[in-house]
Amino acid sequence: MSILDAARDAAGAGFRAIVAKSHHHSMVTDILALRSAGLADLPIEVVGGIALNRTVGGLNPYAVELALRMGGRVVWFPTLSSAAHVKHHEGHDSGFPTSVVELRPQPPLSILDESGAVLPEVRDILSVIAAEDAVLTCGHLGVTESQRLIDAGLEAGVQRIVVNHPCFVVGASVEQAAAWARQGVYIEHCAVMYFGRPERRRDLGELLTFIKAVGPGQTVISSDSGQKNNPLPVTLYRRAVRALLDAGVTEAETRQLVGTNAGQLLLG
Repeated sequence: MSILDAARDAAGAGFRAIVAKSHHHSMVTDILALRSAGLADLPIEVVGGIALNRTVGGLNPYAVELALRMGGRVVWFPTLSSAAHVKHHEGHDSGFPTSVVELRPQPPLSILDESGAVLPEVRDILSVIAAEDAVLTCGHLGVTESQRLIDAGLEAGVQRIVVNHPCFVVGASVEQAAAWARQGVYIEHCAVMYFGRPERRRDLGELLTFIKAVGPGQTVISSDSGQKNNPLPVTLYRRAVRALLDAGVTEAETRQLVGTNAGQLLLG
């Protein structure tokens, strides 16, 4: 679905804001261009950001600075270009969406040098994120790189940090996610993984276990949808809310999971 359609749906459901993401390019200019096409008239804030894959120059502080200073709020460290992502997708169909534009393979990017130290350009990017008070997410980095990035981000003064879908590609245990939460990190889970296409749904018990260990105050549920063949984002949120309430999660906790926490990260 288009950004404009997603914004209309979300506004109709009472959302204050949504984030539009592409793995391939900054969405900030797309959002700005749509303002005169009706986006500015909707009672919802639409924000974007940049994912640091090969198509934007990889670990590129110049691209980050441009995206954030033009209104972007979120920086995803490598997703498609992370070593963990490349390894996870070798030799099998994970169901991960692919671009309709034919692109060359993306060699893995690491945030570490050969000695295991955080790269200077990564520290440069973290300083920009801190200065702009933006949201840092670990993207599809594995556990070791995510930990190094979190530590470096905190050292740089970054206040808003997210680990994306710990049990998909990242490979983090419940205990690791809880440890990150104790560092002030939010743990994101994607509704499409649990309430999307039936043949690809993960067990709800897994999600509930993560929520219990991490705590509803440090957990964010996103849709991670909008692609062809997946349910619409608002549909996924409705399914998630119903399932969480039926599983005994309180209404107050459910509101935290699907709205309040993300609002604090993005707008607070």
